[in-house]
Amino acid sequence: RKVRLQIQGEKAVMGAAKGIRYRGVFGTISTMVRTEGPRSLYNGLVAGLQRQMAFASIRIGLYDNVKSFYTRGKDNPNVGIRILAGCTTGALAVSMAQPTDVVKVRFQAQMNLQGVGRRYSGTMQAYRQIFQHEGLRGLWKGTLPNITRNALVNCTELVSYDLIKEAILKHKLLPETLPCHFVSAFGTGLLTTVIASPVDVV
Repeated sequence: RKVRLQIQGEKAVMGAAKGIRYRGVFGTISTMVRTEGPRSLYNGLVAGLQRQMAFASIRIGLYDNVKSFYTRGKDNPNVGIRILAGCTTGALAVSMAQPTDVVKVRFQAQMNLQGVGRRYSGTMQAYRQIFQHEGLRGLWKGTLPNITRNALVNCTELVSYDLIKEAILKHKLLPETLPCHFVSAFGTGLLTTVIASPVDVV
């Protein structure tokens, strides 16, 4: 629902949805359910799953290998190496998964309103239509800001998770059990969202 909040000021969107206002996360959800039905909350789900499978497998799966490549196999890499490895795998993952991201966002942005035609009826049809009308460049539209965003997200997530967990264990605040991982992940998510949000809006 982040996409709906972010595109609310666009003229084309406002023309198709006069009188509809989105306010906050829960307000946006209730407005979408009321005006477009519960299924609208799952717009772009298939493309989103495709994106996660392609994106996560590359960015997380290659992180340790890239980190080892930069350190030439040495243990305990410094923060700079971890950031470099995170940015590298994040940028690589986006370059490969960008078409799925484009389709996901297009689905999330289109509205299921009476009298408003839907541009895309299915995921594969969306890929075909974008390619036919906009070419390969259309499928990779927004790649540079997306690489910037995901490089930031990836290096912040992977590096901050490592650092937060190591700090917790070093100061013996928690043993290395589920609560330790939860606190580390919570801190990582908060920090990542704050840092990446401006680029995400773009």
